[in-house]
Amino acid sequence: MTIASPKGGKAPLDPASVQMFAEDPTSKAFLAEKEALWTNTVKLADVKAADFDAIFYVGGHGPMFDLYSDPVSLALIQAFSEAKKPVSAVCHGPTVFLNATAASGEPILSGATVTGFSNVEEEQAGLTAAMPYLLETELNKITNGGYVKADQPWGEKVVVSKAAGSGAVLITGQNPASATAVGKEILKALGL
Repeated sequence: MTIASPKGGKAPLDPASVQMFAEDPTSKAFLAEKEALWTNTVKLADVKAADFDAIFYVGGHGPMFDLYSDPVSLALIQAFSEAKKPVSAVCHGPTVFLNATAASGEPILSGATVTGFSNVEEEQAGLTAAMPYLLETELNKITNGGYVKADQPWGEKVVVSKAAGSGAVLITGQNPASATAVGKEILKALGL
């Protein structure tokens, strides 16, 4: 597993997210025991699809401001998709697929069913006004109504679909509660 970020080096952590999950055992252990993973990231431009089996984008609000339009990220998603390797994301991470296209130019979300952080969850987090757009709204637009969510806010929801143009496995999770299940779906897609 390789952790990458747009600039490489230390990945910025959202202080509010760290505080929100300060008592979560998995998050707490990761922060304390796996510091090298997020402080020594590889530069995203140095990642090549040929070297990996799948790509996964984490959540947090950051991708809403940079990765959704980053040309390096978009090319990487296209390369993984065209190679029929799983492309996946959780929480706010599915924003990276909004502008991602197949080699034909068709949006990879065209005709797909997806999930991601819901408008209600954003409102409950108190950050709606700070966001450049609402992820649920944008995912619904690009998929022509293919956005789905858990019955209750903050509930686990994972969707496995197909990327348009290539048929690559497309895995999305709604929120932090969905992260483990997304990981399991990635393993399943890889036959592990």
